[in-house]
Amino acid sequence: MDIDFITQILFAAIKTGTPLLLIALGEVVCEKSGVLNLGQEGMMLMGAVVGFLAAYSTGSAGLGIFGAIFMGATMSLIFAFLVLHLNTNQVATGLALTIFGTGLSAFIGSGVVGETIQGFQPIIIPLLSDIPVIGKIFFTHDLLVYISILLAIAIAYVTNKTRIGLILKAVGENPNAANAIGINVLKVRYLAVLFGGAMAGLSGAYMSLVYTPMWIENMTSGRGWIALALVVFASWRVGNIVLGAYLFGLASIMHLVLQGMGWSISSNLLSMLPYVATVIVMVIIGADHFKEKLLAPRSLGKPFNPRQMA
Repeated sequence: MDIDFITQILFAAIKTGTPLLLIALGEVVCEKSGVLNLGQEGMMLMGAVVGFLAAYSTGSAGLGIFGAIFMGATMSLIFAFLVLHLNTNQVATGLALTIFGTGLSAFIGSGVVGETIQGFQPIIIPLLSDIPVIGKIFFTHDLLVYISILLAIAIAYVTNKTRIGLILKAVGENPNAANAIGINVLKVRYLAVLFGGAMAGLSGAYMSLVYTPMWIENMTSGRGWIALALVVFASWRVGNIVLGAYLFGLASIMHLVLQGMGWSISSNLLSMLPYVATVIVMVIIGADHFKEKLLAPRSLGKPFNPRQMA
């Protein structure tokens, strides 16, 4: 295995991990506010199809991005209204949103299945891209890869170093106490869910405009679920999410890498590993003693009714 081959693998791992990073960054903000949104897969698919349709009909990938973000945010508002105002079960509502988004995206995109567009092209950063090995891995990507890294840095700073981050943590840890000191808990949670939806839409746009610039039904292939597992694996820390997203990206392409090296291991067996890990994490999410060890927000998944505080 020569250095060029390793470089290509790491480059592909970053590219494959970017949609996971985008959607996981949105989900971690949402969960830090105490809201567990299992509708990520549905929002991501809706973002992918609307983003593709917008770009396909206008010829502008930029408009596709805005369309995807708007669609993801709209889907998240539906979820937010149900769980925050009507106090529906967050898990059941999120699952319903995923089912709804999966079916609706297939219906909306039925007329353009297999159609292709001119998506975002790589941006080669002068000088930095000429650095041996590192240049190819980190500085020859498309615009959304660079944006995802900047967003990760910004979110890490805001959640850890600013008053907004303290408010978000207070709402996620103890909404009753936050409400008692004058914080509008519902407003904070609405904004967190809205941000998570926008990021899910952006992640979907990456799939249909960059990663595979075409529309295929269920093209996200469960990445919304993997992102949920990633947030837990990362213990709700942004730095760990970045690393985990790229590791999941590497795991997703390992069956292709090993096949290229001549290994006879079943590709189906290798490609299922990220999803096995996801199932395990979903079980962990349901166990309170594991939540405490993983530093989960204490009010994660628990409803808050300000009328009961009056």
